[in-house]
Parts: sequence; structure tokens; C-alpha cells
Amino acid sequence: MGISSQILTDNVNLLKSKASKYAILGVLIASTAIIIATILSSYFHYGGINAENIVEAQKKNFALWILDFMPFIFAFWGQYTSSIMAYEAGALVMDQTQELRSRTTELELQIVRNATYDNLTKLPNRFLLIDRLEQAIASSGYEKRKIGLIILNLNQFRDINETLGHDRGDLVLIQVASRLNTVIQEPDTLARMDSDEFAVLQYNINDIDYLKRTATMISKSLAKAFIIDGLSLDVRGTIGVALFPDHATSASNLLRNADLAMNVAKQDKREYTIYSDELAQKRTTGCLTLTAELRQAIEQNELQVYYQPKLNAVTGRVDEAEALVRWQHKRHGFIPPDNFIQLAERSSLIRALSSWVLNEVMRQSSAWSKEGIDVSLTVNLSSQDLSSPDLPDIISELLTAHKISPRNLRVEITETSLMINHEIAFQNLTRLAEMGIKSSIDDFGTGYSSLSYLKMLPASELKIDKSFVMDMMENENDAVIVRTIIDLAHNLGLKVVAEGVETKAQQDELIRLGCDYLQGYGICKPKYSTEFSSWLQQENSQNKTSLTSVN
Repeated sequence: MGISSQILTDNVNLLKSKASKYAILGVLIASTAIIIATILSSYFHYGGINAENIVEAQKKNFALWILDFMPFIFAFWGQYTSSIMAYEAGALVMDQTQELRSRTTELELQIVRNATYDNLTKLPNRFLLIDRLEQAIASSGYEKRKIGLIILNLNQFRDINETLGHDRGDLVLIQVASRLNTVIQEPDTLARMDSDEFAVLQYNINDIDYLKRTATMISKSLAKAFIIDGLSLDVRGTIGVALFPDHATSASNLLRNADLAMNVAKQDKREYTIYSDELAQKRTTGCLTLTAELRQAIEQNELQVYYQPKLNAVTGRVDEAEALVRWQHKRHGFIPPDNFIQLAERSSLIRALSSWVLNEVMRQSSAWSKEGIDVSLTVNLSSQDLSSPDLPDIISELLTAHKISPRNLRVEITETSLMINHEIAFQNLTRLAEMGIKSSIDDFGTGYSSLSYLKMLPASELKIDKSFVMDMMENENDAVIVRTIIDLAHNLGLKVVAEGVETKAQQDELIRLGCDYLQGYGICKPKYSTEFSSWLQQENSQNKTSLTSVN
């Protein structure tokens, strides 16, 4: 405040100084006018200009007497006016400065809140929950208290999003949060961890029975049907429970064990499960079995590749698609990609999985090329793939074997994967670029977003993460991020893909902002190869000039 006051005082003095200069100029002009008037009076009334005539004119000309006072009037008026102007300007600057401080403080608070709270449900997010959990564990040593953690995952929520759309899915999440708020009371923390996952942090727990009662109340709160736009939906959840320090002594391990208990409960089709060492052993055995089955699925071609189109926002045609691997397990049914891909990464199967996908995609590309279908296909690569020095050679051999052009293949990597063994990753991407294979950076804006790395990468495309796109029409911060990424990419000569496009309004706004490609359920859901080729031929045969929504 002292520095601001001094700056304000200096500004006021500067304004007074400038105003005083104009007052002095007015005095000089008035004085000059008096001298000229006196000389002219002596000349016209007494016939000449000399000291005697000038004195005589001053004595006898009443008008000159009045004029003689003008410099003093100008001087007084100028000083008074300059002081008033300076202080009024100073007051205005002070008011504007205070307003700017207030707006800055509000913006800082909003930024902090956005970083720690979920925009949709207004609940604390994962980061805030973990922070509170760590603080609770740190202080528990002195108070000898137990801490409970409950993880709730909604059942079949993915089906709600796919069938009814993400807008209605969001309404379900808001209602779930509202019902849970009636069960969880302060000082306990209710948080939204992920898309369809919530968590409850409970302090001062006496025993595990307290957590059991909470888990039962949570299940009961979801038992009543959810009414969304006149539709009655049955939304249930699966719960995992873990207790500090009985089940873990750190925040990360407690989270992991509660999550493990939830996954076991989901697998066993139970409302809730409490963590135990026996459960962990059973889960480990299950993972080993599933890993062996995944290896077998890769070797026996039991996996499938689905293709999701990327709509060219300029031409209205689909000339690119992303390849997505799927696993329909013989006993467990559909296994989400995140689950078995993480399993592959932990078990070193990821390179075998990536090789299978690359081979299948190139085989399909070759088949489509023979049918006259010209579409560039994108394959996702993991950090382990990028860290492999022989990656370019493997891709080169597959291109040759299937006789397809490098321009028909694009590799997609995440920001985070670039940070692991980044030197080898950069070398591999450079070699692929030299071969004519383009690369795309996925989930841009959610990881490091380092401009120093971005300008060095031989990438040709950025993908805006769907978390920004899906809320851009309602959240100004997300809209600013989307607009900034598009401008940044274009300034660097990169194309931009927006994923998670769900509505016509999003499509129109992204096109207005200059986005190059659009991808999401609002364009088309991922389709198996035969379905995709039929859809693609029908879509492009129309040679559209405007965008349509295909569900």
C-alpha cells in the first residue's frame, strides 16, 4: 500500500505540474496582451510610442486598469483549477486501482476454486480430496484417530452417456451429488474424483462399522429412481471402503486400496466391499490370470479395432479416423480399454498390443485402399512404444508388408508420454516424420503443455482434450483455453482436432474459431470396420457442404 500511495502522490504532483504550466502560459498571454494594448493606446491617443505616453495611457485609460488585473486572475484561476483537476484525477485513479485490485482478487480466488472444485457438481475435486486426506493423516499421529475413505463408482454410467447423451449424463451426476450431500455431513468431505466416481473422506472413525453404515446410507440414497427430462433411470453404485491406519498408512495407498475394494465389489456384483489383505491377494491373482488371457487374446487375434471418424471442418468430409482397440472377453464381457491397457503397461505386454494394433490397422488400410476408400488412420502409442529405439523400423516393415503409403498412417501420443525418455521419443518422432508419417499430440492442455517441447517436436497436429470441449459453451475458462490452443497451434503451423464434440452448438463454435477437425459422438460413435466403411461411403458420397450430427 505504501508504494501505491507514493505512486499516486507522484501522479497527482505530475498532473498539478502540467496544469500549472498551462496557467503560467495563460499569464504570459495576458501580460503580452496588456503590453500590446498599452502601446496601441499610447500611439492612437497621444501620437507616439514613448515612456511618457505609455505612462499617461496607463493613468487615464480605465479599460487598461481592468486588463492589468487579468494576469493575476489567470494565475489564481490556473492554480486553483490545476489543483482541483489533479485531485479529481487522483481520486479517479484511486477508485480504478481499488476496483482493479478487487477484480484481481476475485479472479485469483476463482482460479484457485477452479483448480480445487468440480465445475459441474461444485464438489471438491480429486486434488482437494487428496490434500485434505494427506493433512488428516499428518495430524492423526497426535490425535490417534482413524480415517475412513469410501470410493463410489456409478454402474453402467457409460451406457447413460452413450444412449441419452452427455448433457443428460451431467444432470444425473448433479442429482447424485445432491443426494450424497444429504448423507454426508460436515466436517466430512464429499468429492467428485472422476467422470462417474465420487469419494467420501470421514474423520474420527471409531471402527469399520461406522464406514459400513455410511456405505449402506449411500446405497439407499441412490435406490430411488432418477427422473431426467421425464425419463425414469435406475442409477446404482458400487462402493469400496478402506480405513487408516488399518489398511494403509499413506494417502496414495489408502486411495489405491479403497479403489481396489470397489473394483472387487463391482466384479462380484456387491453393493460394497471392505479392503483386506486377502482381497489384495485375490485381486493380484485375478490380475495375473487376466494378463495371461490378454496375452492369449493378442496372440489369437481375439481383440477388435473400432474406428472413430475425424470430420474435416473445412470440407465437411471424413478423411481421417482414429483406431481404438476393444476387448470382448469370453467370460467377463466387455472390458474397458483403460483397464486392459493399464494391465498391458504394467505387465510389459503393451508393445505386443501396440504391434498387433499397428498390424491390424495397416491391414485394414490396405483392404480399404483396394476398395477405393481413402482415409488416413491414427494409432495411439504408449510411452513404452515411444521409448523403444526400434519403433520406426517396426512401422517401416509393416508399411512395406502391407504396401500402404506413410501418408495413410498417423501416430498419436500424449504429452505425458513425451516426458518419459524424451530424447529417444523425440528421435523416434523425427525418424517417423522423415518417413512421411505425421504425429498428433493428444490431450493437449491437461499435461505439461510445454512450449519449449512443442516448438521442437516434429508434430503436425494437436488434439484438444474433451474435458475443455464438452463444457466450452457454458464455461468461459474452457472457452478461452480452446480458443488459445487453436490460435497457438495455427501460429506454429499445426492442425487442431477437437475431441468430445457432442452438440451442433459446439460444432458451430469450433468451426467459427477455425478448428480443423472435429471428433466425438456428435459426429459419430466408434464403429467396427465393416460398419465404419459403409457409414463412411454413405457420408462422403453426399459431398456435404454443411455439418450434420450423426448418432
